[in-house]
Amino acid sequence: MFPHLFAPLTLRRTTLKNRIMSTGHDTTMPTDGTVNPALIAYHRARAKGGAGLIITQVAGVHETARYTSHLLMATTDACIPGYTDLATAVHAEGAVILSQLFHPGREIMESADGLLAVAYAPSAVPNERFHVMPRPLSLAMIEEIIAGYASAARRLHQAGFDGVEVVGSHGYLPAQFLNPRVNLRTDAFGGSAPARQHFLTRVLAAIRAATDEDFVIGLRISAGERDDEGLTMAEALAACIALEAGLDFVNVTTGTSASVGGAVHIAAPMAYATGYFAADASIFRKALKIPVFVAGRINQPQDAEAIIASGKADVCGMTRALICDPEMPAKAQAGAVDDIRACIACNQACIGHFHRGLPISCIQYPESGRELTYGSLQPAAKRKKIMVIGGGPAGMKAAITAAKRGHDVTVYEAANQLGGQALLAQLLPKRAEFGGIITNLSREMECAQVKVRRGITVTAAFVQAEAPDAVILATGARPHIPDLPSDGQIQIVTAWQVLRREVKLGAKVVVADWRCDWIAPGIAEMAARDGASVTLAVNGLHPGESLPLYVRDTMAADLHRLRIDVRPYARLFGTAEDTVYLQHTPSGEAIEVSGVDTLVLSLGHIPVDGLAAELQELGIAVTQIGDCLAPRTAEEAVYEGLKAGVAA
Repeated sequence: MFPHLFAPLTLRRTTLKNRIMSTGHDTTMPTDGTVNPALIAYHRARAKGGAGLIITQVAGVHETARYTSHLLMATTDACIPGYTDLATAVHAEGAVILSQLFHPGREIMESADGLLAVAYAPSAVPNERFHVMPRPLSLAMIEEIIAGYASAARRLHQAGFDGVEVVGSHGYLPAQFLNPRVNLRTDAFGGSAPARQHFLTRVLAAIRAATDEDFVIGLRISAGERDDEGLTMAEALAACIALEAGLDFVNVTTGTSASVGGAVHIAAPMAYATGYFAADASIFRKALKIPVFVAGRINQPQDAEAIIASGKADVCGMTRALICDPEMPAKAQAGAVDDIRACIACNQACIGHFHRGLPISCIQYPESGRELTYGSLQPAAKRKKIMVIGGGPAGMKAAITAAKRGHDVTVYEAANQLGGQALLAQLLPKRAEFGGIITNLSREMECAQVKVRRGITVTAAFVQAEAPDAVILATGARPHIPDLPSDGQIQIVTAWQVLRREVKLGAKVVVADWRCDWIAPGIAEMAARDGASVTLAVNGLHPGESLPLYVRDTMAADLHRLRIDVRPYARLFGTAEDTVYLQHTPSGEAIEVSGVDTLVLSLGHIPVDGLAAELQELGIAVTQIGDCLAPRTAEEAVYEGLKAGVAA
């Protein structure tokens, strides 16, 4: 089905069996700067699932490269045993493995001890996003860092890696040298394009001298950083042409870590089209004689096949697709495309976890990142009859997991359609792809031979009559509607009613946002696009406070473009006549919004869990999962479904 995607590609004497790549991405799994069993199990799963190329996360090349407290370091020989075990595991599954070599320059996120780190860059040009003012690198330190790249590559070569990728993307140190707005030097490393390229020229030559002629050396670079002060596409392309003789491939991406607007492209959320960057990559492929790799929202094999077949790139980075479904390549090659669990680019458990300093995973496939615990399901010792009550993501995952272990599982859903609140989530602007979680879980239920009964409201008597061995309750939640002071002059509705188009909002709308997630901003955007004047009253620091950064920042851009009036620190108090009354939470002072037609409540949810108490009174054991246990997100729902299915 995918002849171009599954064609081999040779880099020096190393051959990729296909064009599917897991790009370098921080997993937050290392705990002491070295490779550990969790990281090995994580990459082994993707290699076993059929990926042709695994590029492991950044390896720091100098002590000043510590941009987070949990990156890998390749600065001493102590790293070699862990890397050797990792290379052995990946090679055993038939994949090629490279490591990223990294120095962030001024892009320092955090330090290990909570103190602000000293950052070094070509010049003292501040970083906007992390508010870092770097020290200019001395010539002596530049030489140290170049030597650090070489010694790190030597260690990885000794460990059995097939090659390395120098990270010059997203505004990191090599890009800082290339960028004339960041590199203000007038010595051998600045002042002209060849001088600004001199750092990378030296780095590539040092790596080759420290390894051998078979060792693969690549460069990752942003083909335009999408920021006014960032590296332009022309500058990046000129650098790649100048450096081509020392490279075996160029891996192009887009964006920069240096600004909020540029950083969203590091892991673009579902608001961006799939494969949106491939057209820019084709410019590099036409200009270069070496292979060009590309990444950016490529989440399905048919998209990757089209990119490669059309000549836009030679290899496709499908990192989040492989986090969501490590077996995606094998399924694609077998033609089982309907069985692929497609990534929906929610960013919640992958890069969202990373930004919180937690090991990455996936809301649809919580086994990712937890391979040592959930890498394989143990068959049930005894086959049980299991009732799963509720067909949202929690119940669906519980049913799938229990059925895979050998149990007889039936899901009972009160509605006529499976999916729970995901059915509503997909109705929000630019969130349609979220509905993919329903499609994916439904297919998995079908493959696991889970029985489904729709349109049934389960009672305690019904459970007694069915006489199951185990009951898993996943009945979800409903909107929280507080007892607000109101004279009834303003229409008060819930976000659910708006999404279902059950109400007309009028000309002026206030959306009260307690959750600080994507629901209220989505409702505000819907109302604004329908022509209403909208105030978004956020009981938090800013809209999307609880969301992954790149989802939040993309959302903030939309709210600004639509001229939605955002009021942070705003607690809803009540309404009178045509005025919504709020309270500014830090000061306690009143906030008034007058002339309002409709107040939309997005104030969280309360569990629908009455059946649990009834069953417990009858002595029937119940396991509660998801929102009926405590209203949260799809991530917790699916993870608790997994745990319930394993424990059943």
